[in-house]
Order: sequence, then structure tokens, then C-alpha cells
Amino acid sequence: MTSKLRLARRRLNDRSLAILQTAVASLAAWYLSVLLLPDPNPLFASIATVVAIGATHGAHRQRATHLVAGVVLGLAIADLIIHLLGPGAPQLALLVVLAMGIAVLLGGSEIVVSEAAVSAMVLTMASPAGFSPNRILEAIIGGAVALAIVLLFPPNAELHVGRAAQAVFGQLGQSLERVASALSARDADRADAALAQARAIDGLIHVLEGAIATGVETVRTAPPRFAAREGVDRYARSFEQLDLAVRNTRVLARHAHRALRSGAPVAAEPVTDLARAVWELAAAYDEPERASGARAFAASAAAAAPDDALGESVRSTAVDLMRAAELVAGAPDELPTEELLLGIAPHDDLLRAVAQDNACPFMATLAVPAGEPRAPAPSATSVA
Repeated sequence: MTSKLRLARRRLNDRSLAILQTAVASLAAWYLSVLLLPDPNPLFASIATVVAIGATHGAHRQRATHLVAGVVLGLAIADLIIHLLGPGAPQLALLVVLAMGIAVLLGGSEIVVSEAAVSAMVLTMASPAGFSPNRILEAIIGGAVALAIVLLFPPNAELHVGRAAQAVFGQLGQSLERVASALSARDADRADAALAQARAIDGLIHVLEGAIATGVETVRTAPPRFAAREGVDRYARSFEQLDLAVRNTRVLARHAHRALRSGAPVAAEPVTDLARAVWELAAAYDEPERASGARAFAASAAAAAPDDALGESVRSTAVDLMRAAELVAGAPDELPTEELLLGIAPHDDLLRAVAQDNACPFMATLAVPAGEPRAPAPSATSVA
């Protein structure tokens, strides 16, 4: 019970600022509407503010604008229907059809379509009076106040992106450690559990992608968050390589499971080095100098990987982590992929020539089992 109370308190603390901002914004929209419009009870100004500010805290400014557009459209249609036909249940169904249908015809997004219907229903139930343009003006005022509040008091973009990223790194590192443990103990069931954990990271990747998109927009449009631009950009420019590392880890776990089932010889140390690289990379977003440690562990994993399917997966994951580390540090690596796979230093001309002559034994395309998404091969000039 204590842990549940602690969790509930943490959830409330995380959202307390947003709740307070929403209350202040709805109050400001009410008084602004009273000041500008001949309506002593501008209910829809406050409603539009509450709904729109919720969208701006969790999505793009464009989505918030779409939401306001849906409110305006729904209110306009509902006002017209009430004026022509009066209030009633049949009219309620008709206005929902019209609001959603017109929103679709106008090419509105999903949020415009749904909000048009909701706003129309709210107006019908709360204000079954004649046509009044004040309702539309109230919605516009409410949406404008919401956008202004969020621009002046935006959410902490770097904090939200960082939490989403660390959730990915936590699961990715644990998954690799589980694979290494399974290889060390020659336990196929443990490798299967690691594979299940690696597959579950996909949902966290989608959350991180959305957080980065929102965060990038916030640090570019909200003046109070301009200082966080570099921190958020680190996550943004390395996201593609992190996504590839997650995909290749899934393939790696599958190859480890198959190798253990078949009784083939396996080595755990390269996978352990990959896990260490993940932990160093996770810390590098706050301490960019630690990116070199992540790159070193990944290079060590690639160099020690055997010449089999499992080894190829290790090397592919290592390349993704090495490139992510370079991007976090702000210095994208320009070595060809085959050189990265071998861990070749830029000054080693002899080994570089061998790799460029296609003598590298690790150039075979990674065979991805059926049912697993194929991770695209990274190019030498790719920038996440």
C-alpha cells in the first residue's frame, strides 16, 4: 500500500505544474472573454482552454491548433442546428454526423474530426439556445490563451525526453546483460526471456520518438526552453542509431537463442561489452565525454565477436552504438562501415586497405529470421 501511495504521489507531483497552469489558463480565458465579449458566462472559453492546453503539453503545437479548429467547427455546426431545428436527441445525432462529416470533407486530422463532434454535443447539452457567434469567439480566445500559457511556461522538454530515453537504455542494457548471462550459463530459456525483453523495447522507442518530436519543437519555439536545445538535440541526432541498435539487439538475442538450442560454441564477453557500451552511452547524454567509453566498449565487442551469425549481430549492434556515441559527442564518425566493424583506427592505413579490398570477413549481409524486421545497413555518411 505504501508503494502505491508513493507512486500516486509521484504521478501527482509530475503533473502538478500542468494542472496549475491549466487552472490559471482557464481562469484567464474566462475573464478575457468577459472583457471582450457581451457574455457574462463564457463557459466555452474555459472548456476550449482546458482541452487545448492538454494537447499542447502532450503533442505538437500543430495538434493543438487542429484541436481548436475542431472546437470552432463543432460549435459553429451545433449553433446552426439548434437555431434551425431546436434542441433534442435527434438533433444531437444529426449534428454529430454533420460535424464529423464536414471535418472529414475539409481534410481535418483525427483530432479535428473527434473534437468537432464533442464540441457540438457539449454545446447542445450546456446551451440549448439560438445561434450565437460568441461561442466560436470564446473557443478561439480559449485556444489562444492555452497556446500563450504553454509558450510562456512550457514543460521541461529535456526532462521528458531524457526519461523516455533512459527507459529505452534501461531495457536495452538489461536485455544485453540477460543475453550475456544466458550465453555464459548456456541457458536457452534465459536467452528466450532476453529476446522477449528486447522485443518489448519497441513500445518504448515509439514513446521516445514522440517525446523527441515534442521536445525539439518546444526548445525551438518556447523562449524559456531555448537553453535546453543542445541537450534535446543530442537525443534527436542519435535516435536513428539507437533505434537500429534496438532492432539489432533483437536479432542478436534470437541468434543467441538458436545457438544455445543447437549446442554451438558461444562467447559471452562480446555481448557483455555491448551492455557496458549501452550504460556508457546512456550517461553520455549528460556527460558527453563518456561517449568515448561507449565507443571503446562497442569496438571491443566487435573485435572479439566470432565469425558466425551471432558474431555478425554483435558487430552490427556495435556499429550502431559506436555511431550513436559519436553523434552524442557531436563528432559523427566518417570511417566506412567495414572499418568500424574491425575497430580500425583512422591512422592504420594497412588494415584500412585490407578492408577496402573487401577482404573483411564480416561483410556478409545479416540474415534476419522470418518474423523479425530487418535493420537497414548503416552507411558511412548517415546522420541520425
